[in-house]
Amino acid sequence: MKTFGTILRELRKEKKITQKELALTLKLSESTIGMYERNERQPDYDTLNNIANYFEVTTDFLLGRKINYEERAEEIIFEDSDLNIWFKDIKDASPEKREELKRFWTFIMQNEKHNKN
Repeated sequence: MKTFGTILRELRKEKKITQKELALTLKLSESTIGMYERNERQPDYDTLNNIANYFEVTTDFLLGRKINYEERAEEIIFEDSDLNIWFKDIKDASPEKREELKRFWTFIMQNEKHNKN
């Protein structure tokens, strides 16, 4: 697993900015950025959020965590017995029926958006 410092350095270099430029943007000292990149110091929560926002990544990404969204989706589905039944039915349906279901679902979601406005 990559360290926060390694990830920060990679993001900074991808953006082609210096430690000094990043420090000015985040209102930190250049030495603080250097210590982060060398893993000599860790940011507090607010600073971590600011860094994530600046680079448009999640704090989990900055901390080297990887979320397996497929596994998480399966966990949610298995917790809901109705969804389990529906997904089995969809899986067993013909391609034509699946396409019909997609069109119907799109219609429902568009109506929901329209009703909210």
